[in-house]
Amino acid sequence: MEVRELICIGCPLGCPLTVRLEGDEVEVSGNTCVRGADYAKKEVLSPTRIVTSSVHVDGGTIEMVSVKTEHDIPKGKIFECMDEIRKVTIPAPVKIGDVVIADCAGTGVSIVATKNVEAVIA
Repeated sequence: MEVRELICIGCPLGCPLTVRLEGDEVEVSGNTCVRGADYAKKEVLSPTRIVTSSVHVDGGTIEMVSVKTEHDIPKGKIFECMDEIRKVTIPAPVKIGDVVIADCAGTGVSIVATKNVEAVIA
């Protein structure tokens, strides 16, 4: 039996969780709400993360724009995702929510802009 200690991020309380894992059986204790149990099960069985970064903007009022994954992706795909993000330069103008990369690293999740960038007017 494997035992893991986690701090829940499902709500602002930050409950200390104890997770006992035996095969596919997951037992969670220490949570004060259902979100804690759901978070712990997901974290030990298939951990995911939101990825944030920035990409170069060509012809914009600023050189870089912040981006993030539209949804969480498998933790094991983070470095592949970052490799794809690192190679991208997008043209201005950029609007919040614009898809920068569709299906990043084969996850089915898009990378989207999180800031507006206007084009430079010459």
